[in-house]
Amino acid sequence: MASAFRSIYFRIVFSVSLICLALAQDDEEFVYHGFYQDPQLRRDGLAAVQGSGLLQLTNTVDASQKAGHAFYPFPIKFNTSSSQSLSFSTSFVFSIVPQYPNLGGHGMAFVISPSMDFSNRVSLPSQFLGLFNRSSEGNSTNHILAIELDIIQSNEFNDIDNNHVGIDVNSLISVASATAAYFSDEEGINKTLNLISGDRMQIWIEYRADDKLLNVTLAPITISKPSRPLLSTSIDLSQIFLDTMYVGFSASTGSVATEHCVLGWSFNKNGQAQSLNISKLPPLPILSPEPLSAKATRDRRIIIVFIVVTVTMLITTGAAVYLVRRKKYEEIYEDWEKEYGPQRFLYKSLYKATKGFKDKEVIGKGGFGKVYRGVLSSNEQIAVKKVSHDSKQGMKEFVAEVISMGRLRHRNLVKLRGYCRRKGEFMLVYDYMPNGSLDKILHRNMNLNLNWFQRFRIIRGVASGLLYLHEDWEQVVLHRDIKPANVLLDNVLNGKLGDFGLARLYDHGSTLQTTKLVGTFGYMAPELMRTGKASTSTDVYAFGVFMLEVACGRKPIEHEGLSEAVNLVDWVTGLWKRGAILESSDPRLQGLYAEEQMKLVLMLGLFCSHPHPAARPSMRQVMQYLDGEVTLPDIPPEGVVIGLFSETNEASQSGISFPSLTRDNSSCAHTRSTINSLLTVGR
Repeated sequence: MASAFRSIYFRIVFSVSLICLALAQDDEEFVYHGFYQDPQLRRDGLAAVQGSGLLQLTNTVDASQKAGHAFYPFPIKFNTSSSQSLSFSTSFVFSIVPQYPNLGGHGMAFVISPSMDFSNRVSLPSQFLGLFNRSSEGNSTNHILAIELDIIQSNEFNDIDNNHVGIDVNSLISVASATAAYFSDEEGINKTLNLISGDRMQIWIEYRADDKLLNVTLAPITISKPSRPLLSTSIDLSQIFLDTMYVGFSASTGSVATEHCVLGWSFNKNGQAQSLNISKLPPLPILSPEPLSAKATRDRRIIIVFIVVTVTMLITTGAAVYLVRRKKYEEIYEDWEKEYGPQRFLYKSLYKATKGFKDKEVIGKGGFGKVYRGVLSSNEQIAVKKVSHDSKQGMKEFVAEVISMGRLRHRNLVKLRGYCRRKGEFMLVYDYMPNGSLDKILHRNMNLNLNWFQRFRIIRGVASGLLYLHEDWEQVVLHRDIKPANVLLDNVLNGKLGDFGLARLYDHGSTLQTTKLVGTFGYMAPELMRTGKASTSTDVYAFGVFMLEVACGRKPIEHEGLSEAVNLVDWVTGLWKRGAILESSDPRLQGLYAEEQMKLVLMLGLFCSHPHPAARPSMRQVMQYLDGEVTLPDIPPEGVVIGLFSETNEASQSGISFPSLTRDNSSCAHTRSTINSLLTVGR
């Protein structure tokens, strides 16, 4: 019974002592000249305080692949809403003592963390310095700032070498790092330090919240603090810290054990940390207190031989794998690429830009494959179209788009910035269009609606791009797949025609010889479906259906009821015959449009989608009508044969041809006035 009472008494006394000590730490400042079995430190893993006052985070006694932590047990209060509350200053003297000279691992770090418990976060302590594991590495929810003293070069974390200092935020991929060194004020140069030498060194870590600057300075204890820091990085800790954080140390060992020691520590949240008195610090442990025995010497030699053999095998295997992978994924160059204009991107750059072609970066899909959003190292946004391995068109699509888009330059065509080729993989790189494709806004996006001015500007822009392709470029370019899904919108909703995977080129004055039927049902002209022969007239037909779709907000073919399919061209024609063509306008416009302009677009859409090719206008004529340079004649509905599947001879027997481009100055002036007024309002 007396023993129980004594136990309770000592627990109460210890708790009261801690409470009193916490109250005494209101200024959140402390200094340790050795730790002398101080009960305040919260330790776990291999961390221990020796009788001399030395804090050992790890040791060399059967301690490979393990970690140790030591934290100041009381929370540091940071007000993340006030930038001035985030400043702090700390300094500590450390030493990294390897089991064998210049052979050890993995390193140690000064840590500011929202928790002192790393048991659920760490499963692979060695390469993660006792801070993370593969699932927690890189998570923004970690809220961890660490200054690492790293003695192993890990390619996994993009380490610069095996002797560096790094600033880590939620990850061991440092936001800034530098080879361990200090600036000699006397000599005016940087002098390298060897972290694994076993020498005592001092580090100063200071954060100035007013200019969000984190400075890290390193030096041997034989000199005073250098005037120039090793690292000076701009960082906003309000995005990392929580209001309550803990400060301390973490270290881990690899296959060869290492002693990571802290001899003294000073911290101040509200000003400059107190200077450490080097003479008061505890001594370091002796590396080899007595000569190695014959058995120990033999064991050491065996270990060294084993390490040499293992490293040799790893290097040989790595070289073989590298050569095989290089051969397998070698980028292919062919003669036609020598004259190609846009930049050829490295696959590595595109892989990094798209975060490894992750599914969450997919912004579009098609028969060719997927389109990914990416961000280059220059912070420029791009779209990467990756032609799938099993694409039926495959290489033909890729080459067609490279050739046709490589030298095209027009403000209403999606700009091809470059391309990438690897064995069996083809990628095209475009400017990123933040508002996506037009069809998504017309048919699937209920939150974003286009007003009439925006729709007319898109129609005119696509028409201008098509005129450039058909008549103004050095060759004729047939797009062969004009539809809203292939019209992309930039940040101000300008329409740009893209996806040239089905495009074909031929010289002016000649005709395209291919008879392979390609395109999208509903946009293909009747003669194209019968013969497979594409022409500028079949592009005009698809553009006519496109105009009607943008004005009416309806797809080319829509199903009403269980089986009835309604053709958009026939539906608009029916309303035209009843003298109610404006009733076909998109209900989402709520009647807010210029009636003459809406009628112009609808009538021109019908003429462009006429079943007889000779009755369709050219794209130059289309532009003249849209710009009000030529008046669209008022043709009575009964004078035109309409219908997607109408026979060609039926159209020819009717004697229909597209009306000549006669001028009516008063009507032209009225049309131009209407357009100019709308453009003024749109601005």
